[in-house]
Amino acid sequence: MPIFLTVFLLAAQAPAQVTQPPPSGRVRVFLDCNDCDENYVRKEVTFVDYVRNREDADVHVLVTTQDTGGGGEQWTLKFIGLGGRQGQDQTLLYNSPQTATDDEERAGFVAVFKLGLVRYAATSVIAGRLKVTYDAGKAAEQKAEQARDRWNYWVYRIGGGGDVNGEEQQNGRSIRGFFQANRTTDDWRVSFEGNGRYSDSEFLLDEDEEEGGGRTRFLSVSRNLQATGIVVKSLTQHWSLGLMGSAESQTFRNYVLRTRIAPGIEYNYFPYSESTRRMLTLQYTVGHDYHRYRETTIFGKDQEQLLDQRAEVGLSMRQPWGTANAEFNFTQFLTQPSKYSLGVEGFAEVRIFKGFSVNFFGEYTRTRDQIYLPRGQASNEEILLRQRQLLSGYQYFFNFGVSYSFGSTFNNIVNPRFGGGG
Repeated sequence: MPIFLTVFLLAAQAPAQVTQPPPSGRVRVFLDCNDCDENYVRKEVTFVDYVRNREDADVHVLVTTQDTGGGGEQWTLKFIGLGGRQGQDQTLLYNSPQTATDDEERAGFVAVFKLGLVRYAATSVIAGRLKVTYDAGKAAEQKAEQARDRWNYWVYRIGGGGDVNGEEQQNGRSIRGFFQANRTTDDWRVSFEGNGRYSDSEFLLDEDEEEGGGRTRFLSVSRNLQATGIVVKSLTQHWSLGLMGSAESQTFRNYVLRTRIAPGIEYNYFPYSESTRRMLTLQYTVGHDYHRYRETTIFGKDQEQLLDQRAEVGLSMRQPWGTANAEFNFTQFLTQPSKYSLGVEGFAEVRIFKGFSVNFFGEYTRTRDQIYLPRGQASNEEILLRQRQLLSGYQYFFNFGVSYSFGSTFNNIVNPRFGGGG
């Protein structure tokens, strides 16, 4: 019998030999987490049954994350009781430090995940097989560590890198670096960051035989430097005040130097304490701008000072039915009111019914504020290599997708052979 036919027959018989476990009376869990290592979770937490669809679950565990002031991440685990456990909800938090490795982070998450499941497993058929332990020494050590902070909540990060690539008729290189300094408390958020990048690409272009043949070397160079800072004061659970500033130098947009400093105010319709699951914000700033250009602009300017206003409305939701994000923004130069931009973008992933979901992303910007464009026409090389911004009245992008999953309800088994572990 040919080898490929033998393999095919063995694969066809496999489901009859290794089947998913039947329902055991254990708690059925639907883990809804974009950032989790689900294979690891299933191997470490084995006293529940994992299901693929929310409709089959006793408990829906909705996990959201956000950055913490110390440079780490805060994981919010919302346990939502379903069916006969309707109303048995709870919320737990896990804070991973900035220095945590991926393995430490997932182990810390699993510890909190287990703790949250105990409430439900305690009333299941396996209740008599559960045990509770307490590590008093570790708790005291963590409390002492929190009591002393010689950095006064400041967190710093610095890094850089580079790359080289090449072929027979093309080569390129780039170098980049960044720094960050952040301090976050309940009352204040202070953040400074900067980054820079230099890249170039060299091409060998064949000339027409009528022009003598041979090859011409063409060099494309891009430079970008940027620094930003923001200071935010918390007023209430719904209001905040902020002061932000920025400076940049960019070849693509014809800036030798561009600066902006702007005070502003933000209102959140929902309390900030619910930010991991829902936010609806309105932000308004008024700023002073200074522009110095590399080349004279289409308006005959080499430098100029301007006043602007910016308004942004943002929506962010992570709910049992899915995820949605949207933003509407408006920018206008007060000293030149006819120069403005208007943009909207949105993303959504929604479960329509059991196993079926749709997702889409779209953005559209109406641009009437390209005052930085250099005078004169761009060359073919500049257009093809995106070396400079071109005049455009609008920009848009849209994509969408659908997915449907069906089959066995259970999702407990992990088999990492031949890359099956993800």
